[in-house]
Amino acid sequence: MNFSGRSLPIKKWESLSFTSTLYLRPILDALLESTPNPLHDELRLGLQEALVNAATHGNHLDPQKVVSVRHARANGYYWWIVTDQGEGFERPDYCGCPLDEIAEIDETLPGNPVVSECGRGLYILHQVFDQ
Repeated sequence: MNFSGRSLPIKKWESLSFTSTLYLRPILDALLESTPNPLHDELRLGLQEALVNAATHGNHLDPQKVVSVRHARANGYYWWIVTDQGEGFERPDYCGCPLDEIAEIDETLPGNPVVSECGRGLYILHQVFDQ
C-alpha cells in the first residue's frame, strides 16, 4: 500500500525491525501488546501473514535482509506498516491470480477455503485489515 500524497493522522510511530526469519512469536507478541485481547487471534493471523510475506517473498529469507514494522495507534485505529527489502509486486495480479477473483471464488464456495497458496496471504490480509 502506498501512502504517498496522503498524511496519516499519527504523531508518534514506534518501530521494530528483525532479520528475515519465520520465527515470529516474540515479534507478534510485541506488536500485539497494546491491542485488546478479543482481537488478538484475528490480528495475529493478519500480522503473521504480512510478516511471512515480507520475509519469504520480499526478502527470500535472506538473513542479511531486514523486515521493518512501523506501528501506532491513533483515533481508535491501529496501524502497522510492514516493509521489506524486496523489489515489490503489483498487488492486483500476484502469481497471475487477481486478488478480487480469489475473493469471488471464496465467496461462491461457503465453508471451502481457497486451496491455492498463491495469493492466500494477500487474501487473508484483505479480510483481516481492509474491512
